[in-house]
This record gives sequence, C-alpha cells and structure tokens, in this order.
Amino acid sequence: MSTAGIGVSRHSVLPPIIPESEKEFLESIQRYIISEIEKVGCTEAGPAEEYYVIYRNVFEMIIEHVKAYKNILTTIKQEYDAFIEAIKKGQRTAFYLHGKLKVLACEPTTFMYYKKRITQLEEKIKKIESNSVRTENLIQKIRNFRTTSAVESPRQGKKLNPSKAIPGLSHKDSFNVDALTKHLAHLQKRIQELKEAVFTKYVPVENMAVIEEKLHHALSRRDKSEEENEKLKFCYYRIMQFANAVDFWENTDKSVEALKQIIDQIREHEQKIIKGSDVSSSSLIFERDPTQAKEAADLIEYLERFNELFSRGQYESAAIFAANCPRGILRNEETMEKFKAIGSIKGKMLPLLMYCEALVSTSTAVKYPLPANLTTEAIKCALAEKRLDLVMYWITQQKLSFNEETGDVICAYGEKNTHDASKCLALAQIAYSRCGAHKKAALCLCKQGQISGAMDYIHQLQYFPTDDYIYLIQKCPSIQLIRCLTEGWNGKPPALSLGATVLFLSNMEQKLHCIRVLEEMAKEGRGVLEQNIVNDSQCSMEEWKGIAEICFHHRKIKLGKLIVSILIAQEGVVELPPDDDGAKLMEHIFL
Repeated sequence: MSTAGIGVSRHSVLPPIIPESEKEFLESIQRYIISEIEKVGCTEAGPAEEYYVIYRNVFEMIIEHVKAYKNILTTIKQEYDAFIEAIKKGQRTAFYLHGKLKVLACEPTTFMYYKKRITQLEEKIKKIESNSVRTENLIQKIRNFRTTSAVESPRQGKKLNPSKAIPGLSHKDSFNVDALTKHLAHLQKRIQELKEAVFTKYVPVENMAVIEEKLHHALSRRDKSEEENEKLKFCYYRIMQFANAVDFWENTDKSVEALKQIIDQIREHEQKIIKGSDVSSSSLIFERDPTQAKEAADLIEYLERFNELFSRGQYESAAIFAANCPRGILRNEETMEKFKAIGSIKGKMLPLLMYCEALVSTSTAVKYPLPANLTTEAIKCALAEKRLDLVMYWITQQKLSFNEETGDVICAYGEKNTHDASKCLALAQIAYSRCGAHKKAALCLCKQGQISGAMDYIHQLQYFPTDDYIYLIQKCPSIQLIRCLTEGWNGKPPALSLGATVLFLSNMEQKLHCIRVLEEMAKEGRGVLEQNIVNDSQCSMEEWKGIAEICFHHRKIKLGKLIVSILIAQEGVVELPPDDDGAKLMEHIFL
C-alpha cells in the first residue's frame, strides 16, 4: 500500500483546469478594481478608506458568484467588518478625547482673558456713565436756556425787502424751486451750527472785556515771574561761584590776599559776560544750572505723555497737550506731519484740524506768535475742511505771523468758492499787508472794487515800485484804476504815463481797455484828454500817433481824429507831407 502511495506521488500533478466562465469573471473583477481605483484617484498604495470600500464590494461580488461557500464567506466578511468598525470607533473616541484634553488645558488661560475683559468692560461702563451724566447736565442747561429765552420778550425781526435779490443766489436760481430748496437746507444747517457754536465756541460779548483783562493780567504775571526767575538764577550762580572760591581757598594757605584775588577774578568774569550781551546775563552765564537736568527730564516725560495719548487715539487731548508744551518743543512741523498722517476719522473732527486749532488758540498765551509756516499749514487745513469761519476768527482775533503763501492759499480758495470770494479777498489783504506783500494787498483791494482804498494804501507806503503798478494793471485792468494811476491822486503826480500805459495794454492784447480809458476822458471834454496828452512827458508824439492808429484800426474814427487834432494843435508840431524823403508823419520842431 505504501508502495502504491510512493508510486503515485512520483507523478507530476496537473494544475486545476479553470473554466472559461471563471476566467471571464476573474478578468471582470480585475477590470472593476482598476477602474474604481482610477475613478477615486487612489494611485498610490496605502490604507486609504477608498481601498477598503472597493475591495469590500469585490468580496461581496465573489460571495454572490461562489454559491457553495456563500455562508462561510459571509460570516468571515461580517467578522472583518465588525473588527474594522471597532477600530474606527476607537479612532473617533481617541480624537474626541484629544480635543477635550486640549480644551481642559486651555481653560486657565481662557479664564484669565475673561477676567481681563470683565475689568476692561467695567472701566468702559464707568466712562460711559460719566459721559452720560455730563451729557444730561448739558441738555438740562440747554433746556433751561431755551425756557429763559422763551419767557423774554421777542426781539423785533429785521424787515426784509422781498424785491431784493437773495444773497448767495443768482437771479436765475431765485426762480428755481430746487435751487431755493437746496439753499434753504443750507441756511437751516448753518443756523443749527451757529446755535451749537453759541454754547461751545463763543462767550457773551459782555464778558470779553473781563476775559481780556484776565488774560493780560496773567501774561503780565508770567513776565514778572520770568524776570524774577532770571534774577534768582543769577543770584544762585553768584553764590555757587563764591562757594567754589571758598572751597578752593580752604585748600590753599588761607591767606586774605588769595581770597581777594579769587573774588576779583569772579567779578571781572561776570562783568565781561554782562558787557558782551544786551540780553539777560543769567541766560548766558548760567551754563551749569543744576536744574537743567531736571528740566530735561521733565521734557522727556512730557514727550512720553504726548506719545502715549497719541498712540491711544486720544487726538484731541494730544493736540491740546502739544500746543501747551514747554519751550514749544511740540509746536513744529514734525508734530503737524504726525497729525496729518492720521487722515480723517469717520464721525469726528480731523485730528490735524484739532492740532491747528489748539496751536492758534494758545498763540496769545505764549511769548511769541505762531510762525508763518505753521500759520499757512493751519489755514490750508481749515480751508480743506470748508471752515472759512475759523480762518476769519484766526486772522482777525489771534496773534499770528503771515507770509505771502498764506494770502495765496486764501485767494485760491476764494477763486474756487465764488460765493466766499469777497471774504477771502479781505482776509488775504490782511495777510499780505502784515507780511509786506504790498502789491498783492493793493490788488485784493482793487478786486473788491475799492480803488480809492487801494490808492490810499499805496500812498501810505514809503516806496511802491513802478513794476508793482504795472503788476496791478496786468491783474486788474480797471478803467478807474488806470485813470487813478495816470492822472494823479489827491494832488500827487501820476504814477504812470498815460501813453505808455495805453501802449503796454495794447501789447498785452487788451486794446479795448485802453481805448475805453481814452473814450472816458474824451467824454469829459477835449480839454481833459488834451491836458493828459500834454502833461505826458514819457510818451513821445510819435507814440501818440501810433495810439491814434490803434483807434483807427478798431474803428474808433472819432477818437483817433480827436487825438490827431490835439497833436497837430500843439505848439511846435507840424504835419509834413508824406512824400518828403526821410520825413516822419509828425515831428517836433524846436523854434
């Protein structure tokens, strides 16, 4: 039996013969696996969830195909599914516990932040409550004021003439309902602003005298205190010098002659310093003042306080703080640029305007006026915010310095806003006159139609160049101005030649103005024009002949003939025939 078994084992075993249907099934399974893997994008090997789903479906397809082993294979699959589900549940539980552990670890920090936030909110609530109380008090004051005003007898309003034009509107807009409605809304808004300004920006006129008196008294007290401080510093310096001399004398032989010599040297040194300067001697010899270190520390502390307010966004407090700084260390362009960099804040005043207003309002309390460059920047800022009323108050009431650029800025604003042009010209005229730009100040008066005022202003000056007169005619070629400059003013000789002025205007393509000037003189009579031509020593007869030709060219035949007749009638002037060689049209012959 064993021999038979051995003999059988020696033969080769044939592989199982797979039916054609099984081969097709296996190939379909293989194609399914490859296609599904490509669809889900699992091109790399690894324990991905998609692999598990694909092979689970394949296993189910095999179970359905193999009927004989369906029960055992189904049981095996269920066991594997239960095991895999247990692993997934464990992973989810671990992930949840890990997140819960993180939350528990962060609880102390979160609690600390909550306590800090509670403290911040409590401080904010206190500030809001204090602001509410202050607002309620202000509302009560306003109510009391309105009640008092209502009890008083109403004043009689000013009677208006309905036939006159409405200020600020053209004749056409006066009949336009939309323009009138818009203008009414603007006036109502302006009334509301003025009512609010009564309580915030202005004081009664009756109290102005008292306030100015208090201000002058405070300034005088400050000057006296500074003078006394200088004297005390000088005394302290002398005492310190004497103390140092005594200490030095004690280290010597202590002879009286040596002490006298040291004291004499100290006195000579003081006399040299005092004689070499006209200002206070203590400011020069007090070089080793022990209080200077303390003053430097105070200045540093002042700067740190300003930076703290600025960084917290308390721009109004920072602006007031900077404007009232000692020695003017924050009243400069650098601080202004710092406020300018902030820009505008929605619902609040521009921080730069806060700083400018603080600078100007404190200029009367400081020893020196606000510099011209800072004044110009402040006015630029106010005009950019459409606060012409603020500029008017600054220029007319405050202690400021101006330059030519200040007037140029105001004039440019008046050119853009024509309804405020007259106000801007008046303000620019003040700025120009204070900084010495007299020709532009006179031009502002001329543009306002105040030719007489401009002439009075010019003749009050010690010197007004001819180029400045020409500048006035260029910028404001008014007939009245030209006549005032060419005919004299209040018995003074004329500033310009009539003929030269007419020729100058004709070269500037303003021939109509010069012709109108001559026509105005001719209307007053031949004698007026003749007197001006005769008295014009700077313009020759040939040049007047050219002026007559200009009149003929512009079809002013009558005026041209009148000028020619005046020239011919003059003594010593003859008309030569045009065919004479080398002869001119008109020539002086001195008899």
